[in-house]
Amino acid sequence: MKRNRKAKILATLGPSSSSPEVIETLFNEGCDVFRLNFSHGSIEDHRKNCQAIRKLEKKYNHATCILADLQGPKLRIGIFKDDKIQLKKGQGFTLD
Repeated sequence: MKRNRKAKILATLGPSSSSPEVIETLFNEGCDVFRLNFSHGSIEDHRKNCQAIRKLEKKYNHATCILADLQGPKLRIGIFKDDKIQLKKGQGFTLD
């Protein structure tokens, strides 16, 4: 199952593309890299996807790649009391 091309095909796995059947279809259609978006989904979802991919590698004796897309620094805050906060000039405010 050697693929003679220089470009790579990457597929992002998500809710509509993470069943073992869909992953196998993507694999057989030439997907070289499976991207897991760690900003969404649970650890268990990602574990199952990795296991399905590795199982296909053994079944077809063909290695592929898994790309773990980890989100970089981003400010995330919870919910404010009454959905908002009123700040006054000079007032200190800390997000942690």
